[in-house]
Amino acid sequence: MHPRFHTAYSELSATLQSALRPYFDAPGFPAMLTAEQLETIKQYSGLSDDALAFALLPLAAACSLTPISHFHVGAIARGVSGNLYFGANMEFSNAPLQQTVHAEQCAITHAWLRGEIGLTAITVNYTPCGHCRQFMNELKSGTRLQILLPERAPATLGDYLPDAFGPKDLDISERLMSPVEHGFQLASDDTLVKAALAAANHSHAPYSKAHSGVALEAEDGTLYAGRYAENAAFNPSLPPLQAALILMNISGGNCQKIHRAVLVEAKNATLSQWDATRSTLATLGCQNVSRVTF
Repeated sequence: MHPRFHTAYSELSATLQSALRPYFDAPGFPAMLTAEQLETIKQYSGLSDDALAFALLPLAAACSLTPISHFHVGAIARGVSGNLYFGANMEFSNAPLQQTVHAEQCAITHAWLRGEIGLTAITVNYTPCGHCRQFMNELKSGTRLQILLPERAPATLGDYLPDAFGPKDLDISERLMSPVEHGFQLASDDTLVKAALAAANHSHAPYSKAHSGVALEAEDGTLYAGRYAENAAFNPSLPPLQAALILMNISGGNCQKIHRAVLVEAKNATLSQWDATRSTLATLGCQNVSRVTF
């Protein structure tokens, strides 16, 4: 079991600890549980879907990186597949606060990068901020998405974001997490460039068309790729670097041990991720960063 889970895990009931142990003790636990695994856990623990998601929140919050706020937020995203995906807030010392990742963004992006195509619910231990409510409205579920909070009645995103502004107001039919393949191509044999290109090909940028992807190579050689996730309100958009860092952190990697990074983006796009990507990686101790355009 990854050390970050030890404290939260020890505070679970003995029954739930036993039910979760085979998955958390497995090498490389991916901070997600499949629908099949969840059925086994529910049968063993006697918990319902919602009760189990609430019980897992402290374990999700244990994945947070909070050198600035020291405030730990956990989120659990339920996919249309029935899988559960962990998410947590992530902060980066010496980088602008705009580079931080909110727990709901983390859980949603985590699910997206694992191949999930839609969500039915988000369980979170604190009320979603306005930034996250707007980010969630980019999903296909829109304001129908269920928001579950401890000691509160179930509600929908529409209850938290009335009279919402979103893709439909801009006549955009594409939604975040919808399967896409943009078909961008590059002539390169570099594995990291290929991974970043594949991420760009699945990115969500219907407003700017500035599709982009980032791939990170950890010091141990593991690769993590992230895609740009644009938002109708622009500011809640999640850069591709943050998506890659989400996958790295949630998988148990160390965001301060990045050996090399590649950004792939359109050459003449209306916006570029280059400056923010390079500067944020510099604060994380990675100077080996390159930009490749298609």
